[in-house]
Amino acid sequence: MKQRLIIALVVVGAAAVGPIALAEEKFVKLTGTQIQARFPDMEMTDEVHWGDVYRRNGALITTEMGHKTLGKWRVQKDQLCLDRGKEMGSGCYEVWLSGKNVQLKNGESSVPLEGVLKKPINPE
Repeated sequence: MKQRLIIALVVVGAAAVGPIALAEEKFVKLTGTQIQARFPDMEMTDEVHWGDVYRRNGALITTEMGHKTLGKWRVQKDQLCLDRGKEMGSGCYEVWLSGKNVQLKNGESSVPLEGVLKKPINPE
């Protein structure tokens, strides 16, 4: 009887975890054309502390802990390039996407900048 209960619990546990594992998507590196198609009028954010709004005209509006700064963005050689002036985070990044999850990677850091890409709640 105990053996049947254990087997039943294992089967139920596997069934519960299976859909979660299947729901995970792999990150895919975007080309310059794909970046240009996905980023205008979108926001990359951690949904709590910061958000970058990518305007269609190349303006970059960053809000971080209530402080707003302006910069510029462009696509160059299959990378997203950010110009934040004297602010940290300027440079060019590979863009990796999995569903709405996005990672920005560059050669200067082994840790990507991670967030979600979505329509801005309060478009500027």
